[in-house]
Amino acid sequence: MTETDPDFAPIATRIRNNVGRQGFMGHVGAELAELSRGACTLAVDRRPELLQQHGLFHGGVTAFLVDNATTIAAATSRGQPALTAEFKLNLLSPASGDRLICRARVIKPGRQVAVVAADVFCVIDGKEKHTATALASIAMLDEEAAARIQSPA
Repeated sequence: MTETDPDFAPIATRIRNNVGRQGFMGHVGAELAELSRGACTLAVDRRPELLQQHGLFHGGVTAFLVDNATTIAAATSRGQPALTAEFKLNLLSPASGDRLICRARVIKPGRQVAVVAADVFCVIDGKEKHTATALASIAMLDEEAAARIQSPA
């Protein structure tokens, strides 16, 4: 989307850099697959350490993808730093397959709180199966608040 929204390019660069510094993203093996104004897609490939005892993706992996994707999507709206305030996650069906994909989109970009929806899909034999849906409230921070969080007194 940076072609039609030149103001988004520096926001996208900052977000990609910040995501790259998240140790947990690397630990889980998640990737930032798509990023545009008001939207984010994260994906993770199947690995044994991400599965629960029945060979399905662990619900915590789904929750992590929702948490991160909704916050990133909110941050794209105005370029503000953001933190998850809360989210409601509905697990719709078991998450099996080779890959999990979480697509988040901003429903209401607020200056203090953004509302973001997310849907999670597992990829089985090349086809997507809807496995979870979520609605999140994301706290939008000003630069001063973000600096306090990064450098607590």
